[in-house]
Amino acid sequence: MTISFDNPPQLAARGTVVVLPGRGEDATVYERLGLRLSFDAYRVRVLDDPTRDPAAATSAVKALLTEDLPGPHVLLGSDTGALFAALLVAEWTVTVDGLVLAGLPITPQDEKVLDWQAELDVRTTCPTHRARLSDDTAFQRGALWHAPPPDWTDRANAAGVPVPVLGIHGTDDPLSKLDNVRGWFARLSHGELISLAGTAHDALNNQTHRTAAAVIVRFLERLRLGADLPVIDRVEAV
Repeated sequence: MTISFDNPPQLAARGTVVVLPGRGEDATVYERLGLRLSFDAYRVRVLDDPTRDPAAATSAVKALLTEDLPGPHVLLGSDTGALFAALLVAEWTVTVDGLVLAGLPITPQDEKVLDWQAELDVRTTCPTHRARLSDDTAFQRGALWHAPPPDWTDRANAAGVPVPVLGIHGTDDPLSKLDNVRGWFARLSHGELISLAGTAHDALNNQTHRTAAAVIVRFLERLRLGADLPVIDRVEAV
């Protein structure tokens, strides 16, 4: 499934964002983010969880990137979607202008099963999003406890990623600890890691979701000016 969110007709499109969800998620989970980015005149295409069928996900990303969609082109992934986006770019399977990686899971994970309320606690602090996940019949409960495919972490080689990367990570992420991902982002040739206070694993759908969207838009606006991400704002002393 691919869900599309387009720029308002009175605004020229400013770029394209292809979204890869995380474990258990379907495309509808990112409606809120898609609407917000499209309101700022970015075209958004949301796919399903790539762990369900990596080959199909790869084909879908390639097909979208060959469509007549405005640049810059950015892959945005959450959880294993972030890992998959990173490996696609590191292996030159697809060519994009930038990456946004949220809740990147790059450390070994013990497989376990917790009840639904515990899973919600790990995923998100947002009451609205918790209710949405609880009501989503396409959502796969328990998928979060299955470790990512064993070769994905090695293939998502930070040193091999040639494009600017924005990382977004929750300070309170209990599944992929912030301290554990700092080293991965430090190996990028051109990367930034933003931490969001009071945020659990799904850094795009916590109570800080507005801040996450704003951080993404700021990255996209800088990317439009060049791959060196020119500074567009400064805090000046009063």
